[in-house]
Amino acid sequence: MDTRSTCPYCGVGCGVVIESDGARITGVRGDPEHPANFGRLCSKGATLHLTAAPEITRQARLLQPMQRLQRDADPVPLAWDGALNLAADRIAGVVQAHGADAVGVYVSGQLLTEDYFVFNKLVRGLLGSNQIDSNSRLCMSSAVAGYKATLGADAPPACYDDLAHANTVFIAGSNTAWAHPIMMRRLEDAKRANPAQKWIVADPRRTETAAVADLHLPLLPGTDVALFHGLLHLLLWEGLTDAAFIAAHTTGFDALRDRVREFTPKHVAALCGLPEADVVQAARWFGANTPTLSLYCQGLNQSSHGTDKNAALINLHLATGQIGKPGAAPFSLTGQPNAMGGREVGAMANLLPGHRSLASDADRAELAALWGVPPVPAAPGRTAVEMFEAAADGAVKLLWIACTNPAQSLPDQAMVRRALARAEFVIVQEAFADTATARRADLLLPAATWGEKEGTVTNSERRISRVRAAVPPAGEARPDWQIARDVGRRLEARLDPRRADGASLFAFESAEQVWHEHRATTVGRDLDIGGLNWAMLDAAPRQWPLPAGAADGLARLYGDGRFPTPDGRARFAAPAWQDVAQPRDARFPVALTTGRLRDQWHGMSRTGLLGRLNDHAPAPALAMHPQELDRRGWRAGDLVRVRSRHGEAVLPVQPSATVRPAQASVPMHWGEEFVGGQTADGRPLTGVNALASPARCPQSKQPELKHVAVRVEPAKLPWRLTAAAWLPAEAAVAARAALSRHLPDFGYAQATLFGREGHGEPVGVLLHAAASASVADEVLARVESLLGLDVPEVLRYSDPRRGQRRLVRLAAGAPVTLAGLLLAGDDGAATWALPLLQGRVPADGLARGVLSGSARPPTTAAPRAPQVCNCLDVREDRIVDALQACHGNEAARLATVQQALGCGTQCGSCVPALQALVRRTPPTPTLEAEAA
Repeated sequence: MDTRSTCPYCGVGCGVVIESDGARITGVRGDPEHPANFGRLCSKGATLHLTAAPEITRQARLLQPMQRLQRDADPVPLAWDGALNLAADRIAGVVQAHGADAVGVYVSGQLLTEDYFVFNKLVRGLLGSNQIDSNSRLCMSSAVAGYKATLGADAPPACYDDLAHANTVFIAGSNTAWAHPIMMRRLEDAKRANPAQKWIVADPRRTETAAVADLHLPLLPGTDVALFHGLLHLLLWEGLTDAAFIAAHTTGFDALRDRVREFTPKHVAALCGLPEADVVQAARWFGANTPTLSLYCQGLNQSSHGTDKNAALINLHLATGQIGKPGAAPFSLTGQPNAMGGREVGAMANLLPGHRSLASDADRAELAALWGVPPVPAAPGRTAVEMFEAAADGAVKLLWIACTNPAQSLPDQAMVRRALARAEFVIVQEAFADTATARRADLLLPAATWGEKEGTVTNSERRISRVRAAVPPAGEARPDWQIARDVGRRLEARLDPRRADGASLFAFESAEQVWHEHRATTVGRDLDIGGLNWAMLDAAPRQWPLPAGAADGLARLYGDGRFPTPDGRARFAAPAWQDVAQPRDARFPVALTTGRLRDQWHGMSRTGLLGRLNDHAPAPALAMHPQELDRRGWRAGDLVRVRSRHGEAVLPVQPSATVRPAQASVPMHWGEEFVGGQTADGRPLTGVNALASPARCPQSKQPELKHVAVRVEPAKLPWRLTAAAWLPAEAAVAARAALSRHLPDFGYAQATLFGREGHGEPVGVLLHAAASASVADEVLARVESLLGLDVPEVLRYSDPRRGQRRLVRLAAGAPVTLAGLLLAGDDGAATWALPLLQGRVPADGLARGVLSGSARPPTTAAPRAPQVCNCLDVREDRIVDALQACHGNEAARLATVQQALGCGTQCGSCVPALQALVRRTPPTPTLEAEAA
């Protein structure tokens, strides 16, 4: 059976077709009729069905309500009625004893619009509080504040079709190739159709996106506002601004012109660390090679000056009139699948439904009339970091966390753990059982997830798509809106007896009913969907605004030059450029930036369950320039201790020319569920975000998650452990989760899965660890047991005096292969043995080499090359061999290799990597060329 739905990952909002056989999801493919992706999916979306497999669901999902009777104890099952009553009792008790502001509700951009709406109505309509915020605070709040400060409303003015109409595409703070892969495929289509289209990428790193740009501006971290002011200075100098548009449709330009006067090309080049000629070229393409489309994401948003960065970029569009026309707009790329929907319903501390203003008495009164409740207070609630700070300080007594993992994603992880420990009661509403936050919950409520729930989401281009259920929820899981509704009904009986006997605020019996009430809150607003109904959404996704009487949604906004401000004019902002909030100094001399990976999503609670999605980048690594490693005498894979002013992490270091000297970069996905160890003074490590700064933008309150100053030192952990085994899929998922509980037993440890799931294939489990001295025997015994290495047929070597232990398990059958190994104390043999195990290379004669601990393999068998194409598991060595035999220009050689090997022909996520291989792999000279 086929069911049309929407992908639950990034904000591109791709349509998917879910294949199912009743109770089981069996496959997924891109929806060819969906206007966001036209059938394409990225590597993450293309594996969604595997994350829903029963063998994963039974081990990784939260399948029934659970209560933790004591902190640090295992939770016990609870019936739904008891769980809902317990939640309502504890919330009501806090409200009655301390007031509604002592309850903090933290929700997620991965919720559906209907889920968001019911949570928001519960907090504002029933509790009369504004203490609700979303993890969209961590990704989109600076974009919201930037749009509102300049254009007057939180509404991206562009559509995806604009990618094909632009002559210049300016990408700032976004590795689109990995963060929004299907957007990149559409950009590649546009470039093929219009080879004259210019791509400018402003990013401190030479990312996969920057590598294919016509012009890369590797600006120093934190200098974005200076760059944008410098571009405007040049646009003015060269007469590339639109004076008529400025005069007719904007205000505030004189103050901005005065502000940018000092930002000469020479000055900006020095501030940003760029060649002056490149700054000039970027300005000329932006202003003369029009229409110009800007794409931007977390590199601008996740900053203590995020709103200023957004506004300064929007200034460039207003000054050149590059808005409201095909191919011309400042286009913020949404991070999460439904961050837009959460903003629409006002489920953030400073927003109200329908883009209403919390500061407006009229807006608050209008919402109160719609819901039949008293107006909420005018003061905004606590934003994400503020909410957890208040819990750590004792002001917030109860936390209700839904569909997000703040114990991985928030900065200042030590504070987050204090908050979760000090709160009197923590409710976690979640689909996955073993997130870092779920480990600290008093009450766990199992939520339905992708493929199991009904509702809507809104993507980056304001397009509303239906989400549909293909199978029933796993176990006893329920849709999030339904859980919030049922708690709300019980709270009405406890807090507002009048409603218990009359009309409930939560008289919803379906997601459709919730959506209709949401629609009513939009009528007459800038996001008006009064002309849209459920049947229309069932037929096709639609963009807003779509007011009553309109035939379809509006693809582009502000084409008439009118903006949703009191005078109808856009407003220039004139932010002062300030140096970065976390400056480097002698104690913290390295500028660390964070980023995303191609095949992982957020905190990996879903994608981390698939070995094939770990293969591209199996562990977090600190990327540093090769000169930095040479200067410090470090080799690839050496463990280093990374310290910021806020926390620390232990990571392997890798040379990379994608970052400059005195800079470093690390992916942000790994929390304590996948990587850990101990701080220098023996406390548990909590993941990459422990390094992040809690500094936040004063306007948007978005934290500075992208950039922090650090120092990097050798970790001095000489005792090493590598343990790996092939296990049945269900056992592998359980073993990795159990191993993750032992990560703090080491100085550094990382537990992950590898392999190719599906068709009954086994899955690999891998533990890498290091310590200052040999760990306890009981820990090693536990590792052996979890990996199935505690059986008689395992070959063993042990030297307790030297702290060494080596085990080998061989797979039965022919040919003989390595089924498992453990190398403790000295894991030098892992460099060759682990790749042979992972590649299932015939292992005749290898066991002796593993047991001897030899750093050199006793065979000529070649280890696996790095994976490039996830869909077809095509590796770098095959691609290089094929490229050496290919002649012609780069495009022809790429096409030949794709045709021969299939790489890059499925989801396309590996195309940038293929292009890089083409550039650095020359063809083998022919006899004719040699003769010439």
